[in-house]
Amino acid sequence: MRLPLQITFLNSDSSEAIEALIRQHVESLDTARRHITSCRVAVEALHQHHHPGHHYQIRIDVTVPGRELVASHESEEHQASSDINVAIDDAFDSMRRQLEKYESSLRGDEKVHERPPHGKVFELHPESDYGWIKTSNDRMIYFHRNSLIDADFNQLVVGSEVRLSEEMGDNGPQASTVHLFGKHHVIDL
Repeated sequence: MRLPLQITFLNSDSSEAIEALIRQHVESLDTARRHITSCRVAVEALHQHHHPGHHYQIRIDVTVPGRELVASHESEEHQASSDINVAIDDAFDSMRRQLEKYESSLRGDEKVHERPPHGKVFELHPESDYGWIKTSNDRMIYFHRNSLIDADFNQLVVGSEVRLSEEMGDNGPQASTVHLFGKHHVIDL
């Protein structure tokens, strides 16, 4: 094992079998994840006054460059199993998921949700049933009265904030659907 490991037992005696299981999990993390610089594991036996047996809380603190990741698992009173091995497995599963997410962010694999195209009504021609929307990146998009969803074309005013779906029309970009934002929605253009 290459990385520093600290195992602490609280409210219970240390156990070679439990330490071996923890070391096995840490070794697995260390082999698969090269960014870990240290790992601390706390095993705590929780006192349950009205229930027989012990319930356990397992806390894992892993240090990676620029961050500390924490995972824990606590067996609850209503769980049938208060098996310490299950609690340890669950806590390390949670830590694996956090490390995968961390490493994914380092690679730039995170999903980025684009904001839907939006803008403001720039020009209206109610007599001809169309208008123009100026987008947040200063593009002009044509829209027709029939593109407006859940709003009345006659209620639009220059400056109305809208969200749109854009497509290429015969004469350039046009909005296939236009949604009027409510009066409390703020758009930075």
